[in-house]
Amino acid sequence: MKIISEFKAFINKGSAIDMAVGIIVGSVMTSVVNSLVKDIIMPPVGMLVGGIDFSQWFVVLGGGEAGAHYNTMAAATAAGATTLNIGTFLNSIISFLITMFAIFIFVKIVNSARAKAPVTTRACPYCQQSISKLATKCPYCCSALKSETIEAVGETDLEKGLKSITKHVGKVAKVAKKVAKIK
Repeated sequence: MKIISEFKAFINKGSAIDMAVGIIVGSVMTSVVNSLVKDIIMPPVGMLVGGIDFSQWFVVLGGGEAGAHYNTMAAATAAGATTLNIGTFLNSIISFLITMFAIFIFVKIVNSARAKAPVTTRACPYCQQSISKLATKCPYCCSALKSETIEAVGETDLEKGLKSITKHVGKVAKVAKKVAKIK
């Protein structure tokens, strides 16, 4: 029975729930990122490299018909040949690099959109313990201190962008009203 109570405690911990949510979100994001790479990024890359199909780069190691030349990897495999699939490996490497770059850009955008919390702590100048900026006495070494103000954090990049778009939309609306009056 002790193991059941330990299991309940493990499940009820926030970290276990957070981990489960992270895995679920990760599996959903996998399909989004795979589609981004396969459907959005790879077609232009394929055009840039002249429509080369790396998946057909292979070397026949043995087996199959003696002295036969296979045009496709599927034909070689169907004939019982053992192939070294160099092109498939190259496709995997290219997809990996593009996927990692897409994730990097996504994380960068999300981080710039997050609101940054104001700094509310500081180090005591005497004992170097972390204390509130508003503290007038250090709870660790009892030194008298001057309180500091907590400054508000500026706008995030997302908020600035939304304000800019709203301003431009307002200008366009004013021009549209003037054009409508002229007609």
